[in-house]
Amino acid sequence: MLQSTQNPANAPKYSPNPNSFTPPKNVTSTMEQATIGRSVVIKGEVSGAESLYVDGRIEGTVNFGDSRVTVGRNGVVIADINAKEVVVMGTVTGNIHCSDRLDIRSEGSLTGDVVTPRICVEDGAVLKGAIEVRADQQNEKSHAKQETAKLAEPPKSVAAAAGAGTSATLSHGSKVMYNESN
Repeated sequence: MLQSTQNPANAPKYSPNPNSFTPPKNVTSTMEQATIGRSVVIKGEVSGAESLYVDGRIEGTVNFGDSRVTVGRNGVVIADINAKEVVVMGTVTGNIHCSDRLDIRSEGSLTGDVVTPRICVEDGAVLKGAIEVRADQQNEKSHAKQETAKLAEPPKSVAAAAGAGTSATLSHGSKVMYNESN
């Protein structure tokens, strides 16, 4: 027995018109990532809202404030980097400002100053420059109120002087020198 195609419950799932096109619904992936390949050289400003993987060369500035920038083993970045998170496996020459974390892997090399709330430097990594570990923006405001109340009280340790909410992770064999400058 044939059923009527007029009934919407039994209607075909495809369009009867072969020339009409209904694009598939895209699900936004949190794993979207732009890639700069080995042979690509970019001179100028690179910015975006998705994560960036650099295996080529960038000269200029890199601005991915809400995303991760990964410099691959073959990557060479001669630029200041501003990102939420930065992973260095290649070579970076320039200053890095992270709002979340900097991770320098054992094969990575960074020449430049760093400002970040969290940092990890693996054994064998090269790091030349100043490191400023500071609390994130939200914690800074609440700590500023607390610190004005404790102004007369001297810090009890270097960790207390660095501020609550900051962290530095040392891998096996890593060394950190701390100079307090007023």
